[in-house]
Amino acid sequence: MSNEKFRPHQASWVSFRELQQQIEEFREKRDELNKKTKYYINELQTIEEEIENLLKLAKTDYKRKRDYWNIKVQKLKQKKNEYKEILENLLEEKKKLQKNSNIKNNTNNVLSIKQIDKKISKLERIIETENLDISEENSIIDKIRELAELKKKILAEQEGSELFKLEKKIEIVKINLNKIYEQLTKWSNRSQKYHLMMRETYEKINELKKEKERLEEELIENKKAADAFHEKFLRAMNQKKLLSRKNRNFKYRKNVKKPQKFDKKRLEEIEKLKQEQLAIALEKQKAGKKLNLFEARLILEKSKG
Repeated sequence: MSNEKFRPHQASWVSFRELQQQIEEFREKRDELNKKTKYYINELQTIEEEIENLLKLAKTDYKRKRDYWNIKVQKLKQKKNEYKEILENLLEEKKKLQKNSNIKNNTNNVLSIKQIDKKISKLERIIETENLDISEENSIIDKIRELAELKKKILAEQEGSELFKLEKKIEIVKINLNKIYEQLTKWSNRSQKYHLMMRETYEKINELKKEKERLEEELIENKKAADAFHEKFLRAMNQKKLLSRKNRNFKYRKNVKKPQKFDKKRLEEIEKLKQEQLAIALEKQKAGKKLNLFEARLILEKSKG
């Protein structure tokens, strides 16, 4: 009979202990998930800062430099087209002059400067390699002198001709045009270099944005899980409070024969002590320290009140 009397109390004690274990588990799970929440927030802040820095680099540095060289390339292309047009006009003018030109010389043979130079070189080689007597050598020297005079005369005629002047202009335009092509290649490469750097930077930004979206989704799911465990924790704390109240009522009904009366002073002392313990519990909670069951109950009672 005596065992049967204690069974309700023993069953309540077991339930109370299991409930306390659940409270600890829920608190640990919630705190663990809250730590992950902080981790996700820090990671997102780092990514946002990195994206901002890369955007600044792409816009204020790479894009600005690319646009600068693009403008120079465009201007140089215009200059190139102008020189090409000048060259085409000069070449067309040269063709017309060549058709109407008739170079005359004393031998009535049209000889180019290159042909004269070849003849002179051949005669000079004969003097150097063959065994000649004085009369033969003097005869070759006279021929070389005649060819040199002819070359000088042709050059003089050419230099005074419109065709010669035109060829000089064509040569100068070609030189300038080649310089423009070289500069154009150099500046285009610089523009392309900064364009590629800007494109690579935007690719990195897109990758970081995808990573940010992934972390945001994980953060939302983690926050939902943390909130769920917090709700379980609160429900378990409420159940514990109700169970504690039932156990106190059971003990009171069992042990108290006559209703006890507390004087006003005693109640005030208890309330004062309770408020002091509540203040300590709130400070511990604020500092992130672990609360005992009595402190947690005080805070819960205060929040409900």
